[in-house]
Amino acid sequence: MLAAALAATGGQDPAPATIGLAVSGGGDSLAMLHLMAQVAPQAGWALRAVTVDHRLRPEAAEEAAWVGRICAGLGVPHEVLVWDHGAITGNLMEEASRARYRLMADWARDRGIGLVTVAHTADDQAETFLMGLARAAGLDGLSGMRPSWQEAGVTFRRPFLRESRAALRAYLAGRGLDWIEDPSNDNLRLTRAKARRALRALAPLGLGANRLAAVVENLAAAQGLVQRAVAQAGLGVTEAAGSLRFDAADLAGWEPEIRRRLVLAMIGWIARAPHAPRAAKLAALQDALLQGRDATLAGVRFHWQGAICSVSREARALGGPVPAGQVWDGRWIVDGAGEVRALGAAGLRQCPDWRATGLSRQVLEVSPGLWQGQDLIAAPCAGFGRAPATCAPAFQDWLLSH
Repeated sequence: MLAAALAATGGQDPAPATIGLAVSGGGDSLAMLHLMAQVAPQAGWALRAVTVDHRLRPEAAEEAAWVGRICAGLGVPHEVLVWDHGAITGNLMEEASRARYRLMADWARDRGIGLVTVAHTADDQAETFLMGLARAAGLDGLSGMRPSWQEAGVTFRRPFLRESRAALRAYLAGRGLDWIEDPSNDNLRLTRAKARRALRALAPLGLGANRLAAVVENLAAAQGLVQRAVAQAGLGVTEAAGSLRFDAADLAGWEPEIRRRLVLAMIGWIARAPHAPRAAKLAALQDALLQGRDATLAGVRFHWQGAICSVSREARALGGPVPAGQVWDGRWIVDGAGEVRALGAAGLRQCPDWRATGLSRQVLEVSPGLWQGQDLIAAPCAGFGRAPATCAPAFQDWLLSH
């Protein structure tokens, strides 16, 4: 059954030639590694494993090296990624999680790997559900972890969301294979550790991990219906050069909850912020838009030109420079030689044909430019030079996956 769950992992068109494996050394990910090493040759997949050392525990480096030795024994190439962080001022677990997926997405994309598997289980799903209950989450917060999603152009997939943690560890134990126990799993200062303890307490009531995971699946199905309704309503929202446009008639015609979700999705797609804006600020933004007034929220600018509203990145919120080929401002990838940073007013002045694009100055100034020092090499959205640029995923795909 576990092998069957993994066999379906590569079910995409075109089928992946190489699959990345996120292996921490815990029981779940090590079971995935061993099982994938069995399944991959029959499926024609090459495997590459990656471990992220968050530099949060002194023993993490040796644990990553231990995973590397296991991978070597299985003939699976393995690399260690290190999170170089300074002082962490926000939520430690959230910051570490975001860093982990960002590092793995960069690693996979640089190696031409389009699919990475992660070994979250039904237990993780149930714990996430309980954490959502604790903060009085709505439908989105109770719909659990997604089976698959896109991160910076890389697909991540969780093949074990219907399998129990006990089943994976029984697989390892039955073959005399060891794994690492992360001490944070029992640290009751952490919310997930509290949820894990609560889950054990609920088991005698019949509310075990698999039962709660089934509830999450039902809620996720309802969430899917809502997402499709939002996506249908959002067909009138057009995308160009990392910006969006909609008209006043559509805005007024959207049902209030559909409108709230669409506006929230626009902000999320453009800003890629880890958290949604507060409900009161989102409501104030919608009121302003319905009154035809310009507004900004969470680094996103809403600007009316007659009956058309243009939604673009706020210039002062843009991300800093990155080398070409890396993700800029959370969503852009520009290939070439040089540094990617905002085109800005100075860069736009070097693009003589920018008006032929039909895009506004405000949109183009916050689009990416490929620079070598102070020299503009290319401005993909402004029709200057040659440098392939992608802003992924497309807004319609974002609506269906978030």
